[in-house]
Amino acid sequence: MIGVLRPLVRRTTWRRWSHLVVGGALLMPYWFLSVSLTPLIPIGNPYVVLVLSLVVLPTAATLVTGLVPTVRMLETSLARELLEGPAKDLEPGPARSWESRGRTAAWFSLHLAVGVVISGLSLAVPPFAFVALLAPVVRWDEQFIDAWGWRGDWPQWPGPLIGLGSLVALLALIVAAGALLSRFAPVFLGPSAAERLAAVEARAVKLAERNRLARELHDSVGHALSVVTLQAGAAGRVLDSDPGFAREALSAIEESARAALEDLDHVLGLLREDPSRPAPQATLKDLGRLLEQTRIAGVTLDARIGPEVEAVPAAVSREAYRIVQEGLTNALRHAGKVPVRLRLGVAGDRLEMEMSNPLGAARGAGADHGGGRGLGGVRERVTVLRGEMSAGPDGERWCFRVSLPLRSGS
Repeated sequence: MIGVLRPLVRRTTWRRWSHLVVGGALLMPYWFLSVSLTPLIPIGNPYVVLVLSLVVLPTAATLVTGLVPTVRMLETSLARELLEGPAKDLEPGPARSWESRGRTAAWFSLHLAVGVVISGLSLAVPPFAFVALLAPVVRWDEQFIDAWGWRGDWPQWPGPLIGLGSLVALLALIVAAGALLSRFAPVFLGPSAAERLAAVEARAVKLAERNRLARELHDSVGHALSVVTLQAGAAGRVLDSDPGFAREALSAIEESARAALEDLDHVLGLLREDPSRPAPQATLKDLGRLLEQTRIAGVTLDARIGPEVEAVPAAVSREAYRIVQEGLTNALRHAGKVPVRLRLGVAGDRLEMEMSNPLGAARGAGADHGGGRGLGGVRERVTVLRGEMSAGPDGERWCFRVSLPLRSGS
């Protein structure tokens, strides 16, 4: 008995019943219209007229209505809010293809047809059950009993069982219809294959943009913090003995921090979709300042930069600058203030870069034994430009090599 009554107290049962009743209410205008138009059709058979007015014309009208693109948005919102279960994951939106419109039309017609059945039974069964429950104990008027098809010589003791049975059957029908509609809603109202593909592509674009922003933030701010840490340590050690160098280091710290704040402001502007934030466009032309800041941090840097690198295409120049920046950051974090050798130049139609530092060097104040995301970000940049990259021990040195084509087709 408890199992039978449990659906009565479930919120889901009555929310789904509300969805069905809405479907029944929506069908009423179609019925009124078909009943008004059917007499205009020259058909003499009353049974055919009845089927036309109550079934054929309303069904055809609901199917046509379901083809309207916005019907899918309305039905999806209604199913998501009231049917719950599998329908809760539906995303409201208009039908953008004829395939989606066809499925929506079928769902709209099904929703209204099932809804009108449940609505009619919800109106008829409770009064019938009430009369049946009270039949053995109430002396009903003979005319009223005749209206229900009962006669005075009929036994009335089964009345309560019939009444309870009809209520239980109605409840079971409501639960079953609601559950079936919830299960089939994603089939009829869910995204088509083209819509799923478009959603996947949009998500891929969004993830790519997020990864790009993460790379920019990691490379610019991460490098600035690494350099500032070493510069501050170097300035503190020689503050009394070499105040000139200390002032130079503090000036470099200020410049590095300001550049990092500009990059951070740009990235935050992109996250807020603020178009007024100009994008930082550091290129290989700005490489001298980057190398000077690294030297002020106390790093012995042997850099040979070919003059032709300033003429490489802008897209390659911007990515190459970030790659050099991350290579220096990687050396500072994981090796400390060790001698770093950098070779950068153009060979044929490719930009070649090699950066190396000794293995097994004593760790400086800025050394970091932990791993990071730097090389992963560099690999992503290199992949986008269809270049080549290698990183790892080479004899007694750790080498980092990158080769980028100057033209996209190379």
